[in-house]
Amino acid sequence: MQSNKESPEEMRERLRQEELRKTSSSIHGSNLADLTGGLSWKFTGVIILLLIIAAIVYFLFF
Repeated sequence: MQSNKESPEEMRERLRQEELRKTSSSIHGSNLADLTGGLSWKFTGVIILLLIIAAIVYFLFF
């Protein structure tokens, strides 16, 4: 166990990331869960919203 205090969320995320590293293959790409695994749900929502707005702007001007 680590000497510093981890919150339960941080510990779960660290264990999940370790498990993904052990089971993942270099042939397969990453997925959305890997991309947003360390982010809060609010930040993930902002990223998705920005992607949607960027797509709308792209389709309006191009």
